[in-house]
Amino acid sequence: MLNNLTLFGEQDKVKIAIERIQHYEKFTAGGGYYLADSGGKDSCTIKALADMAGVKYDAHYNLTTVDPPELVQFIKREHPDTIIDRPEEPLLSRMVYKGYPSGQARWCCAEYKERGGDGRIVITGVRHAESKKREKRRMFEPCEKNERKLFLHPIIDWDDNDVWTFIRYNNIPYCKLYDEGWKRVGCLFCPNAGKMRKLHAERYPKIRDAFIRAFQRLYDKKESEGKETFWRFKNGEEAFWWWLSHTPKGNKNQCTIFE
Repeated sequence: MLNNLTLFGEQDKVKIAIERIQHYEKFTAGGGYYLADSGGKDSCTIKALADMAGVKYDAHYNLTTVDPPELVQFIKREHPDTIIDRPEEPLLSRMVYKGYPSGQARWCCAEYKERGGDGRIVITGVRHAESKKREKRRMFEPCEKNERKLFLHPIIDWDDNDVWTFIRYNNIPYCKLYDEGWKRVGCLFCPNAGKMRKLHAERYPKIRDAFIRAFQRLYDKKESEGKETFWRFKNGEEAFWWWLSHTPKGNKNQCTIFE
């Protein structure tokens, strides 16, 4: 399983990933790894590999407050040792001051998804196959925004088929949303979710309405400041539906460490 033929013979990707995790543990100064658990398929894989490697780690899930309920329930049920870190302020409250997330301004990832791990080696599920941007990532690398943080991506050379083969062969639990056709199980209404955002609006009406209320507060704030940003819209709800159907002009590839 997961053997890759090369000029140097056959490579066992599982064994290599485990050896990578074991090798870099000595650089954790005895404190163990910080394992970034997003609840997605790649996180399920690296968590299982860390257990197989027998290394010390503490897993963390950064709650954004706009997470799919099924994903949060999955983590609580199947990853009971994962620490759920809650933000100081709900994302939609923060949006009123920061503006709506877009392909060019995804402040939400930096503030909500990439919290934690300061002074630690962070294990992630980043893979080259995920995007053009991630093709440039290295297996062990420093964080560009925090020089005290290092990243270890043990499955960086795995493709989607490798991940699913590993999960199914080892009977590893995963979020049921994948079986419903979801390709990513990150934040609801994320600009990178594409057409799935409209599905989010239909499936989660309470969260949709919370977004609309936040857009109205943002609309009122901009109007009170005399900003022309929202003047093309009648109200916050109209701005929300425009945002939901708008295709981001920025880099559509994922740029964060999570799915």
